[in-house]
Amino acid sequence: MKIKYLLAIVALTSVAACSKSTEQASGGGEDTAAAGGDKVDMKAAKAFFSEQCTVCHGESGKGDGPGATADPKPRDFTDKAWQGSVDDDHISKTILGGGAAVGKSPIMTAFPQLNDKPKVVAGLVKVVRGFGK
Repeated sequence: MKIKYLLAIVALTSVAACSKSTEQASGGGEDTAAAGGDKVDMKAAKAFFSEQCTVCHGESGKGDGPGATADPKPRDFTDKAWQGSVDDDHISKTILGGGAAVGKSPIMTAFPQLNDKPKVVAGLVKVVRGFGK
């Protein structure tokens, strides 16, 4: 049991260590039109997901990243039932405020540094939604 918690702490520490380079990566990128004419920074969103989210959620979004030893397990974004049960605002709130913001595990890290980057958050929502197709 102690090993699982140690691995979770190591994974979260690596997430924190990458945040500075991620902030730099999310400073610019390609904007693409989204529904409603809003802009989405997919380049920065994909870079952020790769650097921050894959630690737990894995590259394929199945919740099988190297930090997925925590209990509870990270969300499997390929789960169609879950995809249908949440709206985009819920996903955004989870990204910005972490699991605790939506009544889930506080192990899911909050990313408040994205509060002033709505194009990146919108892109991350699209990335998460993309796993459910």
